[in-house]
Amino acid sequence: MPRMQLTRRVRFSAAHRYHRPDWSDARNREVFGPCANPHGHGHDYLLEVTVEGEVDPVTGFSVDLGLLDAVLREEVVQPWDHQHLNFLVPEFAPGGLIPTTENILALAWRRIEPRLAGARLVRLRLHENPDFYVEYEGTE
Repeated sequence: MPRMQLTRRVRFSAAHRYHRPDWSDARNREVFGPCANPHGHGHDYLLEVTVEGEVDPVTGFSVDLGLLDAVLREEVVQPWDHQHLNFLVPEFAPGGLIPTTENILALAWRRIEPRLAGARLVRLRLHENPDFYVEYEGTE
């Protein structure tokens, strides 16, 4: 049977701050601009998740969409929606990774990919706003 790709979109709103504690406030502001504001800032994110699977000759489905929806709800939407990522996500705590769109995607990949039984995660695309997005295909 042929292999097909499908893409599911989910939305979540979250705040974050770009800040390196080992830098002065002036250096943080110079490098990160307003993204270094002490209380952070927020986005209405749109995450596109593309997965691939072999079409099942009985059901005609290439991916268990119910499973995909559950994984995205449990690994991304429920834990991150209406949260401040620097305070919620240990990887983004002070001294950890900066919660850039790139780092959010890499973390999302590590959370989603192992849970997709029978499907292969192909690509994540995270829109920070209508004019900017980052894509990730799982290569380190």
